[in-house]
Amino acid sequence: MATGETISAERRQIAIGIVADPGVPSELAERLAQEMPDELRARVAEDVDWSVRTSSEELPLSDDGTIDIVEKAAEKGRSEHCDLLICLTDLPRVAPAGAVVADADTDSGAALASVPAIGWIRLLPYARRVVVHLVGLLARETLGLKGSREDGYHAGTWGVFGVRIRQVPSRESTIDANLVLPGLPGRIRLLFGMVRDNRPWWLVPGLSRAVAAASGTAAFGVFFPSIWSLAASLTATRLTAVNLFAVSAMVGWLIVHNGLWERPGGNTDVHKTRVHNAAMLLTVIIGVICTYALLLAVTALGSAIVISPEYLSGQLAHHAGPLDYLALSWLASSMGTIAGALGSSLETESAVRRAAFSKRERERRARRRREQRETRQV
Repeated sequence: MATGETISAERRQIAIGIVADPGVPSELAERLAQEMPDELRARVAEDVDWSVRTSSEELPLSDDGTIDIVEKAAEKGRSEHCDLLICLTDLPRVAPAGAVVADADTDSGAALASVPAIGWIRLLPYARRVVVHLVGLLARETLGLKGSREDGYHAGTWGVFGVRIRQVPSRESTIDANLVLPGLPGRIRLLFGMVRDNRPWWLVPGLSRAVAAASGTAAFGVFFPSIWSLAASLTATRLTAVNLFAVSAMVGWLIVHNGLWERPGGNTDVHKTRVHNAAMLLTVIIGVICTYALLLAVTALGSAIVISPEYLSGQLAHHAGPLDYLALSWLASSMGTIAGALGSSLETESAVRRAAFSKRERERRARRRREQRETRQV
């Protein structure tokens, strides 16, 4: 028994704190906390008793739009006695070298990981790799942990989803190293992560007035025989063209009418503006397509219930089949989508931004508008 107690006393204990923004980062943190001790023993050091504590709280932004992990590390070290701190945020970051996955400050023993840059599919395993890498880095550099394993996780370059992550020196004075997804593949991965964080499918319930206008116009097409005849006379190519025009009209109207497109200016880098505009455009397109798909499904169901095949055959002067119902629903949905674009004018700009953007993106855009107003006043 005495020997066992001696062995236990010789094992080092390290407490890891994970602080995550509410939402997806907090969900990730809860799942990571269950897996991290075993993963850290296998990947970093097996002779250490690792403990992981999580908390969900909004990480505040400083005046320059960054998160002060040094201050947060000091706070958690005092209040919760954490040896190392990992912050998970849904704040996207992009640098000239590529998408920034994480920052690490070895003096304070803190690191910040950006969930959008980690990815948009298989998020948990990739987040695990990033966090394990950060803990291993901080354990060696901050705590002086001996025998930390130098495997593929802790070498200078390693892969996530086919993209090589590079650990590079940081340009910021308070940060020692950045993990970067370089080049175009990194920016594309960040782009899809930002779109996922925006949750474009929430555009449908977020734009209730536009959806109401679209539904009313689509219902008009279901009840008027002239629309049935027109739909039956159109080829699939023309119906597709009308469909694309309707979706493009609604996308364009939402962007232009609500001023969603950003122009680079002031301290905003061109490459950052391009990434944010691309994420916004893709978010709106996916959201409008979701709206169109829902409208098509409801219209098809309604037309099948309201219009009997015999009556539709009499109006079209030929036997009505499933393709006739599809053409009718297709044209009515396109008409409804165009009306929905006009109906979105009734939505307030803040409502559109809440529907189209994540909380972090809304904060960034609001801060940028304030900066532009201050610049004009000067």
